[in-house]
Amino acid sequence: MAGSFEAAEARARVVVAAREGVWRRDRWPLTGWEGRYYAALAAVSHGRGAAVLAELEGLIAELEHLTGEDRLLQLRARVIRAGLLIDEGRPAEAEAEADAVLRVLTRTMYVTDVWELELDALVRMGQALCALGRHEEAETVARGHLPRADGYLLNDMHLLLLHSLSGQGRHEEALAEPHRHSPELFPAYAGAHELATAVALHGLGRHKEAEEEARRALTACERHLHPDHPRMGEIRALLALIAPA
Repeated sequence: MAGSFEAAEARARVVVAAREGVWRRDRWPLTGWEGRYYAALAAVSHGRGAAVLAELEGLIAELEHLTGEDRLLQLRARVIRAGLLIDEGRPAEAEAEADAVLRVLTRTMYVTDVWELELDALVRMGQALCALGRHEEAETVARGHLPRADGYLLNDMHLLLLHSLSGQGRHEEALAEPHRHSPELFPAYAGAHELATAVALHGLGRHKEAEEEARRALTACERHLHPDHPRMGEIRALLALIAPA
């Protein structure tokens, strides 16, 4: 959350290595699995998701046998996988993954509190819908669940709404949408809102303003995120579109 992604991943992997040393006699293997989960989460937040996708899928397979509240770790990992599938250009698979998680949560929510995980899965579902060109459905998801969102999930839902509006060519509405994101943005969100604003400005033909906003987004990303972060690619692609204009 502080943006020290590499340090977080390194510490998580220390935990994993320590638990692997007692793997066959470990009475609480969940600790090692959690270490692997947080290592992957740190890498994804930093922008190195492609490098840990196979590792994440291996963890998901290992956790398949868990039940009850322990199963939530696997579901959290599957939500991350859904986001990575979108980044990898596989939105249909991402939609299916998010839908499967939501179906499991429908059965689980009666025995434990899963509202945060449910909203996280809904965000991934909405992002997959946007990637599939189904922006109206994504808008329905965002508007339907914004009132329930808080903290980082409020950021996610707000961004989903902006993307869904711009995807429908409703750029004025995207720009007019009140800033309902959390005032304390984590470094993982660096450049995200500036990019959404730049997309809307470009859609309205306000190219100079769009370029300025996109460059602000790029500067923020370069300060906090890995050069391979998908957001960096989106910003550079937008700048390439703006330049000829």
